[in-house]
Amino acid sequence: MDVALLKIDAKGTMPVVQLGDSDVLQVGEWVVAIGNPFGLEHTVTAGIVSAKWRTIGQGPYNSFIQTDASINPGNSGGPLFNIKGDVVGINTAIVAEGQGIGFAIPINMVKDVLEDLKTEGKIKRGWLGLMIQRVTPGLAESFGLKENKGALVAEVVGGGPADKAGVKRGDVIISFKGKEIREYTDLSRYAGLTRPGTNVIMELFRDGKKMEISVKLGEFGVNGGVAMAEREEKAMGMTVQDITEELARAFDLGKTEGVLVTDVAPDSPAEKAGIQRGDVIIEVNRKKIVNARDFRKSLKSSSKGTVLFLIRRGENLLYVAIGN
Repeated sequence: MDVALLKIDAKGTMPVVQLGDSDVLQVGEWVVAIGNPFGLEHTVTAGIVSAKWRTIGQGPYNSFIQTDASINPGNSGGPLFNIKGDVVGINTAIVAEGQGIGFAIPINMVKDVLEDLKTEGKIKRGWLGLMIQRVTPGLAESFGLKENKGALVAEVVGGGPADKAGVKRGDVIISFKGKEIREYTDLSRYAGLTRPGTNVIMELFRDGKKMEISVKLGEFGVNGGVAMAEREEKAMGMTVQDITEELARAFDLGKTEGVLVTDVAPDSPAEKAGIQRGDVIIEVNRKKIVNARDFRKSLKSSSKGTVLFLIRRGENLLYVAIGN
């Protein structure tokens, strides 16, 4: 999250700023950024909130405030104030090719991790034990959804928190702790920012009906096998899912064996190796892959060295190697 908590042993009382509520921040609202751009000492710039909930490829838990207040190298770590003088974000990133496109970490996300940083020295992230994917317009129609929102469950990790709560493959999770799931990445972020052991209510859409399920979150990384494979998959820069009948129809695959590559990160090892969205991985290191569980098991045992993939792309088969 690019956030550190520092302890200062000060003599006497120090002036402090008030932390605001970034959830109620609105697009178009005036904000002020304070920083030290290019070493020019303290600088103040003003602008508006251009957008919220921006995902810019900085990890599964990011959701930035976008602002056109000038932010430059040296502004990182500085506060983003609202018009009342409350801190609503921490300036952290820019788009180098553009002008007036800066990003700040919402202050509510910082509040969520402060206690963990203070007491544990690290962030403990909640874990559901789900593999999820985006709800496309075609999938929304197939599942009877009015809008292409939510997180489609492509796989449930056996024995995980969601499995114990009764979540099934094909469920569409539409809210978590009362918060709407607009993009499927929202679910990972909400779960990751919730302390392990917390009981939460999730609203699902299953077989044309809405229902609520209570789930007790586990801790991410404790179930080492799955967590290690997921980290390896993300390090390669690609996301895969089981091939459901709906996905097979949507991508015109014909077969449901193997795993479907649903996302490839720009400039990642997977993209540089030539892997594309829509590819079907049918072998890893010459071992047949039937589903995502096979895939992650093979990745776990191939955590060092070059990983060899056999990919089906349309009617063609090709080998792709990714070095670690």
